[in-house]
Amino acid sequence: MKCSQCGFDDSKVVESRDVADGKAIRRRRECISCGHRFTTYERIERPQLIVVKNDGTRELFDREKLLAGLYRACQKTPVTSVQLEQLVTRIEDKLYGCGETDIPTQQIGQYAMDELAGLNEVAYVRFASVYRRFKDIAGFERELSVVKDLREPAKDEKALVH
Repeated sequence: MKCSQCGFDDSKVVESRDVADGKAIRRRRECISCGHRFTTYERIERPQLIVVKNDGTRELFDREKLLAGLYRACQKTPVTSVQLEQLVTRIEDKLYGCGETDIPTQQIGQYAMDELAGLNEVAYVRFASVYRRFKDIAGFERELSVVKDLREPAKDEKALVH
């Protein structure tokens, strides 16, 4: 690894540790020539995902764009940044795990809704209202009934425990 200070092509690893839930390695390095210390990260290189939009256009998957949409849905809720980062990581893992490089927006939206349903009901409904493009109150009511149905089994399980 080239030194970021003097450009010498060799350095030694001083310290290594896992970061990002074991998906990357952070290495502290020291230049053999000038002694400058710097940090590098090693990650598995994944194939680029292509998002296929409803109108047929295609663009590169952008984690930050998904995260920004989820942040908007979670505004003024108790959902933390860490929870959203973890949620997006789980969605990415699902996308890479499906083995396809072309991913329809519907699939990404569904994964996001599945994750939000268990995290925060208000955020789920906000995201659904944009993702599903409700045209009237009936569509909104249908989505609310889905949230209620998801919540009902949890209440039934609690009743059985007590």
